[in-house]
Amino acid sequence: MSLRITWYSENGVKAALLDGRIDSLNTVLFRQSIIDGITDEDHVLILEFSNVNFISSAGLRVVLELAKTFRPPKSFSICGLSFAVREVFEISGFDQIVNIYETLEEAKIEQ
Repeated sequence: MSLRITWYSENGVKAALLDGRIDSLNTVLFRQSIIDGITDEDHVLILEFSNVNFISSAGLRVVLELAKTFRPPKSFSICGLSFAVREVFEISGFDQIVNIYETLEEAKIEQ
C-alpha cells in the first residue's frame, strides 16, 4: 500500500493527513512530500496518523528529522496514532521526544 498525504491549513497550523504505510519503500517520498509541502512561513506542523497502520524505523527517522526542523519557536506534533503505531513510538522512545495527541483538534488547541 502506498502513502497518500493530504494537506490541511487553518489559522497558521499546517497539518499533513497521512493515509497508508510508512516503510522503507516510501520513506524518501514521505520525507520529500512533507518538505515540499511546508514553507519558511509555516511555524506549526502536525502529522495526523489516524489512517497509518505501519511505520518502519526509516519512517521514524523522518519524523525525528522533522521534529528537529520544527524546534522552538516552531512547533511539531503528531496525532491520531493507532494502537500498533503508538506502540512503535513508545518502544522506540519517540513518545518522549515528540508531542503526541489523540486527535487533530487536540493538537491544534495545544499549539
